[in-house]
Amino acid sequence: MLYSYLGFFGFTLLVLFYTSYKLRKDKLDTSNGYFLAGKSLTAPVIAGSMLLTNISTEHLIGMNGSSYKNGIIVIAWEVTSAIALVIAAIYIIPRFMKMKLTTIPEFLEKRFDSSIRSIVAFLLMISFVVTLLPIVLYSGAINIESIFDFSTAFSISKEQSLVYSVLAIGVIGSVYTIFGGLKAVTYSDSLNGFGLMLGGLLVPAIALYQIGKGNIFDGVSTIYHFAPKKFDIIGSEDSVLPFSTLFTGLMINQIYFWGMNQTIIQRAFGAKNLVEAQKGLIITGVLKLLMPLIIVLPGLIGFYYFQEQHYDKPDLIYPLLVKKILPSYLYGFFAAVILGAVLSTFNSVLNSASTIFCIDIYKKTFNKNATDEKLAYYGKISSVILAVLSISVAPLMAYAPSGLYFLLQELNGIFFIPISSILVAGLFFKQINAAGAKAGLFFGFVFYILTSFVFQINIHFVHLWGIEFVLNFIIMLAVSKLYTASKSNTQYEEEQSKNYEKSWSGMNLAGSILVCLTVLIYIILS
Repeated sequence: MLYSYLGFFGFTLLVLFYTSYKLRKDKLDTSNGYFLAGKSLTAPVIAGSMLLTNISTEHLIGMNGSSYKNGIIVIAWEVTSAIALVIAAIYIIPRFMKMKLTTIPEFLEKRFDSSIRSIVAFLLMISFVVTLLPIVLYSGAINIESIFDFSTAFSISKEQSLVYSVLAIGVIGSVYTIFGGLKAVTYSDSLNGFGLMLGGLLVPAIALYQIGKGNIFDGVSTIYHFAPKKFDIIGSEDSVLPFSTLFTGLMINQIYFWGMNQTIIQRAFGAKNLVEAQKGLIITGVLKLLMPLIIVLPGLIGFYYFQEQHYDKPDLIYPLLVKKILPSYLYGFFAAVILGAVLSTFNSVLNSASTIFCIDIYKKTFNKNATDEKLAYYGKISSVILAVLSISVAPLMAYAPSGLYFLLQELNGIFFIPISSILVAGLFFKQINAAGAKAGLFFGFVFYILTSFVFQINIHFVHLWGIEFVLNFIIMLAVSKLYTASKSNTQYEEEQSKNYEKSWSGMNLAGSILVCLTVLIYIILS
């Protein structure tokens, strides 16, 4: 156990000292320095931070639990991200960076009006505090408890141990965000990203080596022939994620997440220039194609070891596999990797939430003349308040009935699909005005809650995303046509008429290769 603690604290302190060293000369008392890292981020740092912001224990636990129960079909959540990143790099990021945005709601004010900016900022704050942050904290606590078994060590109940773990993770993650801003988040993410790739790959590598009796490829063959149906990437229409969802709501969600989601795209806003931002997105796409080795394959290996004995609680599979596979002297390092993955997502979302609060709510509504220094100060204050709220909500995630990852996706649909529809409308459809956008936002919000949680219509929630997206556009176009008196935004039109920043010369080639690789994965596994 001593080696476990040494490995845990050793890697955790390494990340802390590395981040502190990188920040030693930086000024973090201005809004540009605190929220956008002083516009200094390069492609590798952007990619590392995007990946770690996205991948956390709700993936390690939730995705592996889902693949254990449902098979490889859940890989779609990961590999289709590569296509979305290509679309974002070519068509979305250049438009946003031209406008020199700090937040996504800023775009909505420039394109539509100030009230829709305030509405979306408020909805995003709710989504961060009620869904994403609590699930990240709770799933992280499950993994840390499963490795160190604090409940036994300190003679307390598992419920108490999880609450204390949530509190510890929340406090540590808040410190990064409050005192270091976006730059601290991105640099710590880069090192934690390296740890996640190394530690995450160790689990399936050691397991397959043992199953194959010294040969990893024999191990792959063994788990495939043990349950070949688990490797059916197409599946059926009643599967947990039907193949048809790729052509309805899934890609809409992916394009929103990777091209319009504040927690992800804020890293691109902090890039040195458009070229670095586009390269960062493409590198992220490459890494996303590799992530199933870490967040899908272990679940399939878990089925080989445990069969159906944990079908009622699939979120236990990954922690059980880690305990079965890893030698005890690696527990500490792996726990530090898990903590890093949790912290990276938690502090990234916390930083983005405080950015939206300060720029889109505090400055816009309460103090239009706020100085950069005051905004940075209130960024720290708001981070503390948001962290406390998220830590308070996190223990309620114990009552999630269907697995943490799918719970997160279902809840995200409340906010992300209505917001994505008005963002797409704002970017690509000149005929949609502010009145139409507000009507679409309101309709989408009500439609999803009614169909998913009130009437519980028997349609897969990802298909509902697609249906809602189309209906939102019909509503937006109809209302915009009725309320033609709504004036066009000349400031937005003038900004979009400016020349683009110089784009990456290899963008189209790199994007084409990434899309082809994604399609190839489906061909090979079908």
